[in-house]
Amino acid sequence: MSEQAPDGEYDEWLDAIADGEAYYVECANGHGWLPPRRVCSTCGSRDLSEQRLPEAGEITTHTTITVPTPQFEDDAPYVTAVAEFGPVSVTGIVRGIDPDAVEIGTTVGIAVGDRVTTGDRLVVFRPR
Repeated sequence: MSEQAPDGEYDEWLDAIADGEAYYVECANGHGWLPPRRVCSTCGSRDLSEQRLPEAGEITTHTTITVPTPQFEDDAPYVTAVAEFGPVSVTGIVRGIDPDAVEIGTTVGIAVGDRVTTGDRLVVFRPR
């Protein structure tokens, strides 16, 4: 059995975020993971439970993209960031703030948005 989420589970996770029910999975040893997994990659436990994702996270690293890939051509410039939400790190696009104003330590909420270029859904962080 693969430890990666089956096809479609990422979309279910995005749906949960959009519905205000964001979650991560955690093993009995407290290891948290995204996207949802069937096996803890740290300890191998298959006993995983869904836990509510904290409402706010903190940006731990970020970069401003000015020369994008074709999927983000009309989105540029944009900021990709990693934010810690409790025991898990989530990668998303920062919106609602000037790209030059994004800083490590910025408190953000998590939501679902669309790529300007393709309309595909993605994880979006907004300052709190």
